Amino acid sequence: MERKTAVITGASRGIGYAAAIKLASKGYDIAASCIKNTNLLDTLRKEIQKLNAKCTIYTGDMGNYKDAASFFNLIQKNHGRADVLVNNAGISYVGLIQDMSPDEWQHIIHTNLDSVFNCCKLAIPLMLKEKSGRIINISSVWGCTGASTEAAYSATKGGINAFTMALAKELAPSNIQVNAIACGIIDTSMNSFLSQEELDAIKEEIPACRLGIPEDVASLICQLAESTSYLTGQVIKLDGGWT
Repeated sequence: MERKTAVITGASRGIGYAAAIKLASKGYDIAASCIKNTNLLDTLRKEIQKLNAKCTIYTGDMGNYKDAASFFNLIQKNHGRADVLVNNAGISYVGLIQDMSPDEWQHIIHTNLDSVFNCCKLAIPLMLKEKSGRIINISSVWGCTGASTEAAYSATKGGINAFTMALAKELAPSNIQVNAIACGIIDTSMNSFLSQEELDAIKEEIPACRLGIPEDVASLICQLAESTSYLTGQVIKLDGGWT
């Protein structure tokens, strides 16, 4: 039986790294990208190869269509298929909207939203060829509720949520499922701007009494990758009961 391939963006660390390892341990070959951390991505490749899985890595900007197309050309050449797409590449911005420059606004839209469009557009033909596929978009609870001083980030994640629900309806007749994971506070470098006191205060608000870890998200990604085809168009909160 031919092995399936999972494509993961933003895979050099955090959620993307954990998802790549988890999916490889479940029998998937991996195609992983990041924007600049080639050395970290090469470390990931070595770890995946230890799991007897094939791994293709690519360094480039998934918000740039030419880079995304080059990545998917490499996937086509090395794997010939893309069964699961995990759109994880993303950045944050914390600050008042009146202090945000137009270039900063465009940068977060480019990184968080354009990358999802580009990768979905390029993955869908490969999924149509197999008459099946799973697209899993990594979102945030702020895309559901909004966050003060994170209006731009909230807007991109809200856009991902709406995109997920709409694309799911478009692709369901083709047996391609599209879901999003709306993460709460996950203990990654994206939240390194928070002090320990701030993190402790957040923990007190979370019914699960802890921050999430990348492996929590990776486990849900694996579940969605293998779940019933009737589960589509959902934005699933993973936040320990916080919101």
